[in-house]
Amino acid sequence: MVDKATRAERAVVAAAVQLEANVGDVATNLARIERLVDDACAKGARLVAMPEFCTTRVCFDPRVHDAVLPPDNAALDLFKRLAARHRCWLGGSMLIADGDAIYNRYHFVEPDGRVHLHDKDLPTMWENAFYGPGADDGVFDTGLGRVGAAVCWEVIRTQTVRRMLGRVDVAVTGTHWWTLPANWGHLVTRSLASLGQFNRYLAENAPSEFARRLGAPVLQASHCGRFRGGFLVAPHLPWAVPYDTEFVGCTQIVDAEGHVVAQRRAQEGPGVVVAPIAVEATAPRVPLESRFWIPELPALLHAYWHHQNACGAAYYRRHGRALGLAAARRHTRRGEATPREAFRGDGFRG
Repeated sequence: MVDKATRAERAVVAAAVQLEANVGDVATNLARIERLVDDACAKGARLVAMPEFCTTRVCFDPRVHDAVLPPDNAALDLFKRLAARHRCWLGGSMLIADGDAIYNRYHFVEPDGRVHLHDKDLPTMWENAFYGPGADDGVFDTGLGRVGAAVCWEVIRTQTVRRMLGRVDVAVTGTHWWTLPANWGHLVTRSLASLGQFNRYLAENAPSEFARRLGAPVLQASHCGRFRGGFLVAPHLPWAVPYDTEFVGCTQIVDAEGHVVAQRRAQEGPGVVVAPIAVEATAPRVPLESRFWIPELPALLHAYWHHQNACGAAYYRRHGRALGLAAARRHTRRGEATPREAFRGDGFRG
């Protein structure tokens, strides 16, 4: 049993950031991140979670390629400056070209500048157009304690809990969770209403359900706002249907028992939530299911996931990987060229 004095020593003021990002505009998004992290730390935060894809919103849009960065980049430089400035620990993910592949890479930075990395295990739906899968466990030994990193739908997969269970004192997570299209007509909106309601419920409750099975507090940072992208029609076909949607869920801080101690809903716009947490593992409150997903997903959501996975992966193999690698080289040279013309001429029609 941990006594009260030890609990006090392990307590830390935590924060999670809710961001409204532009597509492909790394500089603007980093400026917004800096303001939000400064705000969180002014309120006492020493541990800060930033969203998945904090350097760009990710939808099927040519401008996303502009945000693929080399491993050494301006975003990581900012993370290190903020960690040193505020003597805090912070993390968030971005698209990174490493070798001949692109990853959704979470960077967790300590006050002394040490960096820990986690590549998301499986891209989600149209994200497959922009990066490939990672293969690490996402568990770090840090000056703060044992930290686990996970992003978006990793939080609703049992394999994520298995790789962290009994090995982390806190989980830092970020999400980029959108909902169903708003521009496909009244009939489609009505027919998909129950699925949209379930998707919102899933997004809002995922951090708590994850914490209950993990036995550790969870910080979840989110995106907010409306946006337009493309819905890929079929693998190997260059057509995408316009898809107007919005981000759902909540930026949250959840304790190890799954209780929400602070939250900001996506509808509330950009901002931060701040609350103290105990950085320590406890016994899980709920046993882990012996299946792939933590929740039982409806058949239509399964079908949507598999269809967009296949479409995005086919695009990545034919176009996305090369365009992202080219963009990263341009960032390395500090050049101004973008891959948009190549994308439009050989891939995207919406």
